[in-house]
Amino acid sequence: TGQALERARRGFLISLARAFGGALFFSLPLLMTMEMWEQGFTISPLRLALFLLLAIPVLTGLSWYSGFEPTETLKDDLVDAFVAYSIGFCVAAIVLFLFAVITLKLSLLAVVGIVSLHAVPASIGALLAQSQFGIQPTTEQQKKEDTGYGGELFLMVAGAIYLSLSLAPTDEVVLIGYKMTVWHALGIIVVSLIVMHAFMYSLQFRGQDALPTDTSALSLFVRFTVVGYALALLVSYYILWTFGRTDGLSFYQNLMNAIVLAFPAAIGAAAARLIL
Repeated sequence: TGQALERARRGFLISLARAFGGALFFSLPLLMTMEMWEQGFTISPLRLALFLLLAIPVLTGLSWYSGFEPTETLKDDLVDAFVAYSIGFCVAAIVLFLFAVITLKLSLLAVVGIVSLHAVPASIGALLAQSQFGIQPTTEQQKKEDTGYGGELFLMVAGAIYLSLSLAPTDEVVLIGYKMTVWHALGIIVVSLIVMHAFMYSLQFRGQDALPTDTSALSLFVRFTVVGYALALLVSYYILWTFGRTDGLSFYQNLMNAIVLAFPAAIGAAAARLIL
């Protein structure tokens, strides 16, 4: 009926407005980070293209768990992913223009580069807006409850990407990695694993998974915490590579920097289930 269509249209517009708010809320720290602005101007076009290409499946997966509206098909989630990126692009362009980071004097290539890069975390925020600020439909809640092992790992990767993006552009990551010794690195790894496991299973946060009764504590630790940390470490290295932070450094120094960034990335991976 006409009233049903009007309610559906109004609900979708509200979801879009909420998405704009989520994009601004979650991306504002990066939009006000000077190192991130510089990355937008200096990042390799090929690395930026690869980063944007890999962002699509991540956004599509997030749409399945927490999109603008309930979805049933891959096509719907793919459309939501592009809508989220478009919202992130608009938010990034408007805010960066208001901050005088992008001006009419810049080349079109430079503007597209810096806005495209900032649009990725903004688009993640646009999708997270539903789970954080909206009312979750029953079907969406059921999807989260029925998440299998692969889905849990995906959520960890998404959380690691989001939090590592916030810190990877900064010089402090490289400085800390340079100052650390092997013992410092081992200490960070141990603490990262402890914090991850606590976030996922021990601290009784809202949305935290219950301990499976048919799985041993050791198996749980290895299959989720250790594997999750390994994924966070890989994500950290990839983000550092994307931003050119690995260029000209030895394998040892790159590993140290990745371990530094993997600490917040691991927390993001562990907290992703709680946030979503």
